[in-house]
Amino acid sequence: MVRTIELNKRQEQILQIVKDNGPITGEHIADQLNLTRATLRPDLAILTMAGYLEARPRVGYFYTGKSGSQLLSDKVKKLQVKDFQSIPVVVHENVSVYDAICTMFLEDVGTLIVVDDRSLLVGILSRKDLLRASIGKQDLTSIPVHIIMTRMPNVTVCKKDDLIIDVAKILIEKQIDALPVVKEIEEGYEVTGRVTKTNMTKILVGLVEDEII
Repeated sequence: MVRTIELNKRQEQILQIVKDNGPITGEHIADQLNLTRATLRPDLAILTMAGYLEARPRVGYFYTGKSGSQLLSDKVKKLQVKDFQSIPVVVHENVSVYDAICTMFLEDVGTLIVVDDRSLLVGILSRKDLLRASIGKQDLTSIPVHIIMTRMPNVTVCKKDDLIIDVAKILIEKQIDALPVVKEIEEGYEVTGRVTKTNMTKILVGLVEDEII
């Protein structure tokens, strides 16, 4: 876990020295602060790991020229689906609408992923789909979900190596609550996870608390 940090006074001084004199060696930074190289080593390591400085062998330290918000943005843009995806909640395409409603309630989710006998993705069910089917006097125990679901290939999916920022844009653009995370095989799509608005909220909270996973 890498944290954005609030710099202490000495770290601020180190940054200013590198800005003014870089590239500069650790020994020369230590000389300007009247400290030993060993004393500065932890601060230099923190500043380098946090992205404020870059270090090159036999050359010294460079200031990256990026603000804290820019460094944060760079890290966010590297976050991948595989690090944040949730366990998929799936139902078979032949289960009843009534059973799907029960599953959604018991699992406390807003989207159900629908699979066939081979456990391959065939569709997706949203709260709206189930609510629409519930209006009227239909027998919900006799209606299979494949009648009301959004079918492939009209289901938007993502893969584990996709960027979180790209998935977030899709959720906003399409105004949907979740995307199935899939692995493409010869027969179709195997469901391996899901990314939801809840996942995005957890990421946001982590960022506000100065955590980037």
